[in-house]
Amino acid sequence: MSEPQLDVIAVGNALVDVLSQTDDAFIEKQNKRHGMEKGAMTLIDEARAIDLYTQMPPGIESSGGSAANTMAGFASFGGNGAFIGKVADDDLGKIFQHDLRSLGIKFETQPLIMGAKTGRCLICVTPDAQRTMNTFLGASVELTANDIDEALIANAKITYLEGYLFDRDTAKAAFIHAAETAHAAGHRVALTLSDPFCVDRHRSDFLRLIESHIDILFANEEEIKSLFMQDNFDDAASAVSQHVEIAAMTRSEKGAVIRNGEKTYEIPAALVDEVIDTTGAGDQFAAGFLYGFTSGKDIETCGKLGALAAAEVIGHMGPRPEMLYKDLIAKAA
Repeated sequence: MSEPQLDVIAVGNALVDVLSQTDDAFIEKQNKRHGMEKGAMTLIDEARAIDLYTQMPPGIESSGGSAANTMAGFASFGGNGAFIGKVADDDLGKIFQHDLRSLGIKFETQPLIMGAKTGRCLICVTPDAQRTMNTFLGASVELTANDIDEALIANAKITYLEGYLFDRDTAKAAFIHAAETAHAAGHRVALTLSDPFCVDRHRSDFLRLIESHIDILFANEEEIKSLFMQDNFDDAASAVSQHVEIAAMTRSEKGAVIRNGEKTYEIPAALVDEVIDTTGAGDQFAAGFLYGFTSGKDIETCGKLGALAAAEVIGHMGPRPEMLYKDLIAKAA
């Protein structure tokens, strides 16, 4: 079997992010009228996306999507990656496509010609750096098993699946097809749970996917507790180690816990001068860990790379690196 030419290929939502700094009163007002929940992700339709956009203060717009953000960080470390995700044949779709390719990430998924527009995520960042996401998925949910490039999947060391994409049966089928293709080629499959509300909606399906197809699982504390319906983190962490080869679980300022078989690694949070925006913290932790893992680093170093990348991204607005992550590698050694 030939050596894979790609380190990681990600399958996820292709979205453009709009980030704006708001106060808690804005969130409370939107909660009363539209059910916006602070610190969580809410799915919205196009009409609501347009309405909310007009109410949000001026902000920044950039290509986003959880797995795409991870691939941006992965490329910043020097990793060789690709992305599968659905945009529309519109201006935002062209921006998303250009942004990924400009980072050296292979992106060849055919755009949606008719139907929904390119998806977007409207993110309200409050003074405590919490991000509240309102997502119009648009064209991204039109991804099907037919969009899974089997040759690319078979040519990657790790296939990385984004939990946010798991809302439609067609996407679930695409995940399974991607995972089966990767395993048939002798390679690993990773999954990020993405959000506790995703887990609440799809717990049984996630568990079946993890049990049958996942080797590496990424989750934060609330997501892993929700998955196994545990109030205690340690109990949830013990449960997950029975299902996957590696579980990398982030705990905000408490750092991260990584379970690899019977071994447990405690990774301290990296220092950050000021927390500005927590958007992308989990995405960039995954980027650092995946880069380390595909580069042959030990598990502890993989976790340190993840912690350093997460610390960088929460120190500024936006979910993607503002520095070259390759410069962090020496710090993790």
